[in-house]
Amino acid sequence: MDSSELRRIANRIRRRDLQAVFEAGAGHIGGEMSVTDLLTALYFHTMSVDPDAPLDPHRDRLVLSKGHTALALYITLAEKGFIAKDDISSFLKHNSALNGHPNRVKVPGVETNTGPLGHGLPIGVGMAKAAQLNGDTWRTFVITGDGEMQEGSNWEAIMAAAQFKLDNLTLIIDHNRLQQGARLADTNNVAPLAPKLAAFGWAVEEIDGHDMDQICRALSPETITQGQPKCIVAHTNKGQGISFMSDNVAWHHKVPSEEQYKQAMAELEEAAQ
Repeated sequence: MDSSELRRIANRIRRRDLQAVFEAGAGHIGGEMSVTDLLTALYFHTMSVDPDAPLDPHRDRLVLSKGHTALALYITLAEKGFIAKDDISSFLKHNSALNGHPNRVKVPGVETNTGPLGHGLPIGVGMAKAAQLNGDTWRTFVITGDGEMQEGSNWEAIMAAAQFKLDNLTLIIDHNRLQQGARLADTNNVAPLAPKLAAFGWAVEEIDGHDMDQICRALSPETITQGQPKCIVAHTNKGQGISFMSDNVAWHHKVPSEEQYKQAMAELEEAAQ
């Protein structure tokens, strides 16, 4: 699938995400917009997954550690065929499988429950180590937020992955520079991230996290360095694609008004043309 088709899919995911947040009256729309291109590239270009066999032992794994952006994952899974597209309308409703954080037991294609930040990468290290021990070739991908990288558990996992030489593991940091209520620079500024990961023995690449060509190239197995886990620092914008949300800390989990919804949808529809 070429980059133009991937961009069309990503735009479709963003529009459905906007609609679902507006209808549900809740969601983490800013971070969902920033991570959408990464999820699209993973599921429609890079990862070996089969919606008809979601537990295939040879599948690639994705851990969405920033689990509060679950809606973007649900819509991506629906686009891929893991769940019905009509299920998205149940987001956050009573007894819905699609709650605010992904649940492995309830949603096919979800690899592990996430939400408490700092847990996804340690789990991903365990997955990658299991594959290494078994001599399997499937890959593990983990997406974290940049604010989430303030959690100490991530750095313990980073040390372990380097020690175990987990070159089947790729960490993608959604580096949108914002976290709940504040800019990363104003809280506990872990940036620049690339030299820190490199100092821990990782192979590191920085990319534009909204450029499909760059994303797909960085995720390619040809870019793996033997004996080193890989980190992709993806520079993104919170609220990407919507003018008044972009790089605006207020849109961490704000819900658009009807007027804002119409404006945002019009902007995304224009971008799709």
